[in-house]
Amino acid sequence: MAQSKKLSAGITRNNREMADGRTIRYYDTAGQTRTAPDLRPVETQPEIGELRLDPLVNEWVAMAAHRQGRIFLPPKELCPLCPTTGQLLTEVPESDFEVVVFDNRSPSLRPPTGDWALPDQVGPDTDLGTAAGKCEVICFTADHGKSFKDLTASRVRVLLEAWIDRTEELSLSPYIEHIAPFENRGEEIGVTLSHPHGQIYAYSYLPPRVEKMLAAAKKYKESNGKVLFDEVLAREIRDNERIISRNDRWIAFVPYASRYPFEIHVAPLHPVADLTGLTDADREAFPEIALDVMKRLDGVFGIEMAYIAAWHQAPVRTGRDLLRLHWQITSVRRAPGKLKYLAGSESAMGAFIMDMRPEQSAAQLREVTV
Repeated sequence: MAQSKKLSAGITRNNREMADGRTIRYYDTAGQTRTAPDLRPVETQPEIGELRLDPLVNEWVAMAAHRQGRIFLPPKELCPLCPTTGQLLTEVPESDFEVVVFDNRSPSLRPPTGDWALPDQVGPDTDLGTAAGKCEVICFTADHGKSFKDLTASRVRVLLEAWIDRTEELSLSPYIEHIAPFENRGEEIGVTLSHPHGQIYAYSYLPPRVEKMLAAAKKYKESNGKVLFDEVLAREIRDNERIISRNDRWIAFVPYASRYPFEIHVAPLHPVADLTGLTDADREAFPEIALDVMKRLDGVFGIEMAYIAAWHQAPVRTGRDLLRLHWQITSVRRAPGKLKYLAGSESAMGAFIMDMRPEQSAAQLREVTV
C-alpha cells in the first residue's frame, strides 16, 4: 500500500499505521506532513465474525458480537473522532485534519485470512461462513460541532475524493463484491458518535437491496434494451414535479415512489457505474448540489433532520452495465416532534406505506431558502 498518493484537485493521501496495526489515511490539500505517532497502548483486534444464511429469504446475516461493547454517545471532551489534543488520545493522532479514513475499531466485517469463498447457498444446510469484508470510518472535519451542511465546498470536494479513492482501492481486494459509503446522522436512527462522520462498508456478498435492484435492472434491459435507472431519471426530468435542485452535472429529486417522508436522490446527469467513473467536471460540480440538498433538508422544519445518506453504485464484478451511481438521502422525520416509524407493515412485511405524496415533500424542499 503506497504511503503517499497524489489524487485529483491537488489532494494528497498520506497513510500512517496506528498503534494496533490499523491504517489511517489523511486526505489533505495544503501539503501537510503527517508524522504524529499513535501513542495509545496496543489493543488486540477483534476476531472475524460469522456469516449465516437466513434460508427463508436467502439473505446473509453477519454476526459481530464484539460490537456490543463499542463506545456509545460519549461527551465532546471524550470523542474518539476528534483530533488528539493534550491528554485526549483519539483515533486521529494528529492535532488537526481535513478528512481522514481509518479502519474501524469494531468492524462488522473483517479481511479474511488465507483463501476465502462465500459458502454455497443450499437452504438450511448452508455452511457457516466468516464475515469477510472491510469496514472503515471517514471523518468529514476536525470540528466536533459541525454537520455535512456546514462544510465548505472545498471540504466536500476532498470528501468526495476520499470516497472515490476508497472505492478504487477496496475494489482491488478479491473478496470484495460491493462497496457502500454512507453517513448516519441523528440519534433517532441509531448514531452512537455525534462527530460528523460516515462509514464505508465493503461486502464480500451483494446486499439484499443491491441484488433486488440488479434483478430489476437486468429484467428491464432484457425486455426493453435500456438501462432502468436512465429511464427513471428521464421520467423525473420529463415530469419536472419532484426535482428540487440541479446544476450542469447533477440533479436532485424526490423519487416517484419514495418510501420515507423526505427522500432525495442525487445523480450525475452523465451516468456512471460507480464513484470512480465521475469525471473531473462531475467532481467539481458535486459540492454545490450536495450542500444545497443538505441545507434544504434541515431547512424544511428549521431543525436538524436525522437522515441516512448512502451511495448506491454498481457491484465490483457484476452488473456494471446495469446499475448507476446515485446518492440516496432518507429521513424518518415527518414533522417536528414526529417520526415515521418502520413498524408492522414496513419492518415485518417489507411493504412501505407513505403518509404524504412525494410531490408534497419535493415542494417543501424547493420552498426552503438556501
